[in-house]
Amino acid sequence: MISIFIHNFKYALKTLFKNKMLIFWTFAFPIILGTFFNMAFANIEKSEKLKMIDIAIVENENFKNSTVWKQTFKVLSDEENVNRLFNTKYVSKEEAEKLLKNDEITGYVELQKEPIVTVTNSGINETVLKYVIEEIIQSEEIISNIIQIQINEKLQEDPTQIVNIEQIGMQIYENTIEKLQKQEANIQDISSNKLSYTMIEFYTLIAMTCLYGGILGMVAVNQNLANMSHTGKRIGVSPISKGKLILGSSIASYLTQLIGVLLLFIYTIFVLKVDYGNNLMLIILLTLAGCLAGLTMGVSIAACIKANDNLKTGIVISVTMIGCFLSGMMGITMKYMVDKNVPIINKLNPASMITDGFYSLYYYDTLDRFYFNVASLAIFAIIMLGISIISLRRQKYDSI
Repeated sequence: MISIFIHNFKYALKTLFKNKMLIFWTFAFPIILGTFFNMAFANIEKSEKLKMIDIAIVENENFKNSTVWKQTFKVLSDEENVNRLFNTKYVSKEEAEKLLKNDEITGYVELQKEPIVTVTNSGINETVLKYVIEEIIQSEEIISNIIQIQINEKLQEDPTQIVNIEQIGMQIYENTIEKLQKQEANIQDISSNKLSYTMIEFYTLIAMTCLYGGILGMVAVNQNLANMSHTGKRIGVSPISKGKLILGSSIASYLTQLIGVLLLFIYTIFVLKVDYGNNLMLIILLTLAGCLAGLTMGVSIAACIKANDNLKTGIVISVTMIGCFLSGMMGITMKYMVDKNVPIINKLNPASMITDGFYSLYYYDTLDRFYFNVASLAIFAIIMLGISIISLRRQKYDSI
């Protein structure tokens, strides 16, 4: 029986690699789509990234006497600060007006009883400056209290207190970015601690490639069904265990699928220069689980739906693309909308499980959510496999 299993495994492997349609959808299409993604999105982040904004501060008596405003702008203009927003010049009002007139700065801030922001345009940089001033006003009391502690306890050089000021500066930065994203859909925060727009697209591409293994799983079952192929008819009248034959074909399909995903990773990493981060082993684990979910989904569709190869292939592709669409492939806001309004859909969507697993590696310090997604994919695969077994056992033929 082992020799029959090995023979069927080799036969299935050869059959899969000779199928041009399968080779295209498994190997070629993800690479072609990844190339288009790179061409379409490669320069988006460069054009949308918030550059350092040139501003001026009117260094009058009010500003000189305000430790809060001096410290905050020092943090937001510090060259060593990853959340730096401004190139700040401290000048007189006359000099600030001259710089603004010559378009050397976006605007200038003058601290009177209330801060006054002077600009000549109404673009993104001006909006950033406005939002930062609003955030400083809202945080002024907190910053003032921290500085007062430093003065009272003579801890001006205490690193823990300095960190507190920097943390507030970071919060001001993040709140400003959040306001911009709500106002302007095309603003993306791509600082070092945020996930980039392009990476989201490549994550959905990996999810799509994993789920396209469903086509391979479908073929693995079809070639062993009496109503789908001549080989299946011969198997149907033979005393050989159908389960072992289907298992051998499925393993061959899974191996082929993994080769396709591996080629995609090699292409995107070494040719397109995509950086998937440092969690390589976890990415591999998630990919293995995603491929298994895709394969069993195709097996289930092949076992449950009585139709020809083309229709079943169309169903697998349609289910895959709908799942990828809902997980953010055609627009990153779609996943957010689904999660917010109909969260149960993405809880059952294997494409969303895969992309969410990748998100969790970037957004969370713990791996709880990551392992939850891996476990969800495993449970999905088990359910699909169970449905397939029940369906295949019930299939009977009046004649072959």
